[in-house]
Amino acid sequence: MALKLYYNLMSQPSRALYIFLKKTNINFEAKNVNLARGEQHSKEYKTKVNAFGLVPVIDHNGFKLTESIAILRYLCRENDVADHWYPEDRKLQARVDEYLEWQHINTRANCFLYFRAKLLLPILSGRPPNEEMIEKRLKLMNETLDKIENIWLKDRPFLAGDKISIADILGACEVEQPRMVGHDPGANRPKLAAWLGRVRAELNPHYDEAHQIIGTFNRYMFLFDAYCVWLRVKNFFIPPKA
Repeated sequence: MALKLYYNLMSQPSRALYIFLKKTNINFEAKNVNLARGEQHSKEYKTKVNAFGLVPVIDHNGFKLTESIAILRYLCRENDVADHWYPEDRKLQARVDEYLEWQHINTRANCFLYFRAKLLLPILSGRPPNEEMIEKRLKLMNETLDKIENIWLKDRPFLAGDKISIADILGACEVEQPRMVGHDPGANRPKLAAWLGRVRAELNPHYDEAHQIIGTFNRYMFLFDAYCVWLRVKNFFIPPKA
């Protein structure tokens, strides 16, 4: 098989690529990277796959490419996929690119940083969640989600126009991430909620398959909450070193 995908479904861009490849029937060899064990930081991975130690990555007949947006554009150009994913028309393509450029420091940054403050940092640091930081990240994330509701989806069904594109796959995978920590991005945002429903309908069954991990996290959040209580008690009696 000519195309290999190095990925992990914990990663939002990995989910986007996995869904796109499945939806467009592009044959690929799935190479799951164990992020929990730090496989992405191993010498072998950095030497042979990605020097930055990240996922996703593709290897197409020896041509290795990192960065999900670059990969999606490449796959659209190299394969016979429907034009709506990344249109050849320059103006329609520019609309897709417009969102992709915006999302780096908006959807991607703010949804992930809220998830990071809420879940990842307490686990990695062994300290209770920083409530002030969480509130700050929540505020920034909500501002971003409101912009998607009121600007990007103001008068169109998808982020870049009337048809689904790679912008929607990437955007939806980022917006879904806060669900892992119990936050519903569609609450009080009817346009955003309806858009997520449309994207899911267009991409299923692959969308649900890739997002199973979110439901798993949600079901076990009570264990994380108990862990945070234990951290607060522990740090009360044994303050962490500065």
